[in-house]
Amino acid sequence: MTISVIDKNGYFSGSYLTAVTTQKKVEIKKSPISGVMVPSSQPIFAFHVKWTFSDSITAFTGQCFVDSSGERLETMWLLKATAGSSDDNWASTRVGSNVFRRLI
Repeated sequence: MTISVIDKNGYFSGSYLTAVTTQKKVEIKKSPISGVMVPSSQPIFAFHVKWTFSDSITAFTGQCFVDSSGERLETMWLLKATAGSSDDNWASTRVGSNVFRRLI
């Protein structure tokens, strides 16, 4: 994930290159992100990714922590893929978590 400069209101954009997909024989491509940060000593974030290689979108929310183990963004996410019908709606929704670390 690459985040651009965060503006004075906390909004940012960037790109995300995942290594994971549930679809077979799909070329994973960089996808756009946009989000907002609430500034503090350990800020909270929310951002979403519109995957360019699938009919799905993921919303992330989390908090940045800085301690003796370094800087990390701990997130929870909800991925929603296109469902064929309302009967398939729940099956096309996934929930998980990620921890991101700053690369220098």
